[in-house]
Amino acid sequence: MNRRDSLKLAGLTMATTVIPNSAIASETKKDNEIIKKVSGKSVIIVGGGFGGLTMAKVLKKQDASIEVTVIEKNSIFISAPFSNALLGGLSEVSLETFVGDYYQPAMKYGYDFVNATVTKIDRDRKVVVTTDGSFAYDILVLSPGVVYDYERQFPLWSSEKIAKISQSCPAGLMSGNGFVSLKRQLDDAKDGNIVIVPPPVDKYKCPPAPYERASMVANLIKNRNGKGKVIILDTRDGTFAKDKAFTESWKDLYPDIIDYVGLTEVTDVDVDKKTITYTEFANQKDIKGVTKSIKYEVCNLMPINKCSPIIKMSGIDTDESGYALMDGYSFKSKTDNHIYVIGDAVTHAIPASGQTAIWSANRASLQIIAQLSNKVYDTKVGLPAKSANICLSMVGDKPEEAIVITHTIDIDGNGMLMSKGNVHKPKDGAEKYRSQSTAKATREWFAGVMRELFS
Repeated sequence: MNRRDSLKLAGLTMATTVIPNSAIASETKKDNEIIKKVSGKSVIIVGGGFGGLTMAKVLKKQDASIEVTVIEKNSIFISAPFSNALLGGLSEVSLETFVGDYYQPAMKYGYDFVNATVTKIDRDRKVVVTTDGSFAYDILVLSPGVVYDYERQFPLWSSEKIAKISQSCPAGLMSGNGFVSLKRQLDDAKDGNIVIVPPPVDKYKCPPAPYERASMVANLIKNRNGKGKVIILDTRDGTFAKDKAFTESWKDLYPDIIDYVGLTEVTDVDVDKKTITYTEFANQKDIKGVTKSIKYEVCNLMPINKCSPIIKMSGIDTDESGYALMDGYSFKSKTDNHIYVIGDAVTHAIPASGQTAIWSANRASLQIIAQLSNKVYDTKVGLPAKSANICLSMVGDKPEEAIVITHTIDIDGNGMLMSKGNVHKPKDGAEKYRSQSTAKATREWFAGVMRELFS
């Protein structure tokens, strides 16, 4: 992406925040004004990500009589999956690669799209209140994803410090302004250290993403013939998503660029002096550690994630981290027979990824269609689901190479969904985990998903 694309993307992402805020500032329609009465087959979907858009399309294709409305706070779609390829400077990856028009699929498949922010969910009345009026539902689908939780990770930091660091050391794990800021900083970087801090051990959006990012940033440095290093300050001791595949690739492709430091805890960031302070532990039993500080040119600090507050707003039961408790291995809320939850916001032990959001949306759609028709859906159908999740990560360029993990999703001993992963060595990989065919599959997967959602 060139500088012109950066400016275009900045303008677009500003629109995603300005439009909802201006809507909030305007006169909100009264809570008791129901824009659309329920038909007996009215489905409201909160969240226009991979899961929400897939759900809307599938419901309308399976049963055109279902009235579907998608409510999304952002005015345009910008994909997070595959976006690390943009940071890595891969060819033919530009702004248009990631942007989608919400209204295009809505018009094509016949569902309604509402660009608004949800302010209240009234389960007794089955009403969703937004900055653009109130909407009644027969079935409510929540697909709001996750948000950053700096406060839980850094309880001693003031709100002012968190705001300053979040802007200066953007996480960029979700699409939006943080990603744009990170891209600009990387474009302007010279030969200094690029520090990447993955979220601590906890559930977060796309587990391999920080390590794919490290690969792509190292690729950027390598192609520039730069002298900078990518320093990964991780809480894990080398055990993370696709660890063997990533570390093998780093050793082969970026031996003098990527430094992985495990068992660390970031304690402070001075954005004025551009230093990051952390404690490094010798092993799992070491509770004291050694305090160290390093200089950086770009700092990519990804904090702990937490479930979107939309789930708490709905009043359904959650675990301690705010993720929705599910009714067995279905995607129905354990609390409310008329609420379904898909994507990253569930307590099922399946990877938080774009592909699992699509998988769960397809599966939940069948459950919803059956419920609206007063039928019983067998939630065991199709389980175990082999390769239900396919997660591809770019690791190199010239030639392009990528690695892949697939997950089989099944039922665990507690009657919940769980997954088991397998990192593959492709036939054309010469006994390595990475290959050119996997890189080709990565591009094809993402292009296919965008076609499915927006064409």
